[in-house]
Amino acid sequence: MHRASALFVGVYEPTKQKLLKLFPENLSAVAHLTAGAIGGIAASLIRVPTEVVKQRMQTGQFTSASNAVHVIASKEGFKGLYAGYGSFLLRDLPFDAIQFCIYEQIRIGYKAAARRDLNDPENAIIGAFAGALTGAITTPLDVIKTRLMVQGSANQYKGIFDCVQTILREEGPSALLKGIQPRVLWIGIGGSIFFGVLESTKRLLAERRSKPTQQSKHD
Repeated sequence: MHRASALFVGVYEPTKQKLLKLFPENLSAVAHLTAGAIGGIAASLIRVPTEVVKQRMQTGQFTSASNAVHVIASKEGFKGLYAGYGSFLLRDLPFDAIQFCIYEQIRIGYKAAARRDLNDPENAIIGAFAGALTGAITTPLDVIKTRLMVQGSANQYKGIFDCVQTILREEGPSALLKGIQPRVLWIGIGGSIFFGVLESTKRLLAERRSKPTQQSKHD
């Protein structure tokens, strides 16, 4: 699992468990939304510099990641590696919160209807749906984030609102939905893999934890 994803899950799962105890059952969606956002903040510390370097390399500014980090840090300072951090959070916090909330809520409903634990293919299908839907909802935020991250020291946009106004004025509302189809497809596939792996990993860890307990009972 990617380091940022591992950090996200490491923060999300215990936060979710604590919040579910605090909130009544009918407000479980709030617990999932909040835990998703908190996990997203933790993961952003790794995600943002990685994304900045990747975006700059894609636009042909640098040939290697190490060169990109060195040049950005020396020319723009440490904050250069966190360029567009606000816009990244604007996109990723809602994305993480919405995706995990949709996923968890569908699973709760499905489990209640099926009256059993879900299998890996079912978790993967729910994950794909949650990812695709969230991808569609957050496409405009992704467009804004990308524009702010790749502008570098040119500072074409003064901030998030200026970026939105400029895009709407110069390119029209449809520009905010650029790349929606591949994004929905890609995130749907990613959601299927991520949640399928996540649930099977959680189950294996739970089985491992229960084995020593069962063994100690027989001793």
